[in-house]
Amino acid sequence: MSISNDSNQPAVNLNGHESSKLHPFPWFGIDIGGTLVKLVYFEPLSIDCCESSQRDVLSSIHKYLMSNSAYGNTGVKDSHLEIKNLNLLGYGGNLHFIRFPTDQMDKFLNLVKEKQFSSVIDVVHATGGGAYKFESLFSSKLQIQLNKLDELACLIRGIHFIDQNCVFNECFSITNTQGSEPIQKEPYDFRNPYPYLVVNVGSGVSIILVNSPTDFRRVSGTSLGGGTFLGLCCLLTGCETFDEAMALAAKGDSTKVDKLVSDIYGQAGYDKFGLSGSVVASSFGKMGSKLHRENATKEDLARATLVTITNNLGGLAMNWAVREKVERVIFVGNFLRDNLISMRSLAYAMEFWSQGVRKALFLEHEGYFGAIGALLGNGSELSKTST
Repeated sequence: MSISNDSNQPAVNLNGHESSKLHPFPWFGIDIGGTLVKLVYFEPLSIDCCESSQRDVLSSIHKYLMSNSAYGNTGVKDSHLEIKNLNLLGYGGNLHFIRFPTDQMDKFLNLVKEKQFSSVIDVVHATGGGAYKFESLFSSKLQIQLNKLDELACLIRGIHFIDQNCVFNECFSITNTQGSEPIQKEPYDFRNPYPYLVVNVGSGVSIILVNSPTDFRRVSGTSLGGGTFLGLCCLLTGCETFDEAMALAAKGDSTKVDKLVSDIYGQAGYDKFGLSGSVVASSFGKMGSKLHRENATKEDLARATLVTITNNLGGLAMNWAVREKVERVIFVGNFLRDNLISMRSLAYAMEFWSQGVRKALFLEHEGYFGAIGALLGNGSELSKTST
């Protein structure tokens, strides 16, 4: 069975155009995940297109969003991802990308109320599980309705829209899959990618088989995702945030925590099955020894946690790629933000185990595609995919 846009939802083509009446400005798309909220804001080049009665409030909202790179203690604008001079639904403008932890939702709603968003907007197009969880809170506190859109449909729609409208190379592979030097990106032509797999790594993981822009289905997933990495790191190291966990992992040595093939077979490894001595035989396998536990640092534990999650992702992706006879596998999601360790590891694993047949592909806008897909819903009157 394929998942496509709800029959009541006007179709948006890859240029973002559709015939339905447009919502008034401002235009937002929001993806409320289990760990992070991803928000995209379309800044029209001129607010002359807006109703005169709304321009003062719109100008205030715009000034606040554009004059800050951080909002409160946890909100961040990813300025390096900004897309300028984008044509969206017939308007020219710039696209901005903002994120904050989901557990800070109360502070976000207070900010929205303070800036009087609800005086100029009564509907926000939203996706992700939080669109259901926080729907009543948006309504009661802000008098803003959430137009809930299908999560996978938004993800796929967002991927194709950005790839075809971004001025720089969105899709890339990694050429230097081993070593510690900065990764080298090789642009990948994504104009006719079908079929391909999307491995969407958020708090948990979904694996989607995509046969066309409207023909896709979730084939698998795992509960071991970015939320698992952060949760285990908080327990094992005492860190508080994803960025702290990644900083620890970058300095750690997972071989002090994991049991390798060489620890079992010796340095020669298990040549009969192509397993070198450096392959992980048992994640956290050395932690059964008191001596090894005493010698393992917080950094080592964080690195081993990251390697454990990444190895699991790579194995799942490879198995489904083989099963579905797919050569292209795209990894997206905020787990990969500033996570060069996992990106390089996934690239190496896909290349090695497939003997070069399959490549791991990555996208510059990582975890924002669901929010982008939701943003495109501004081309419709309130047309919910769910109630």
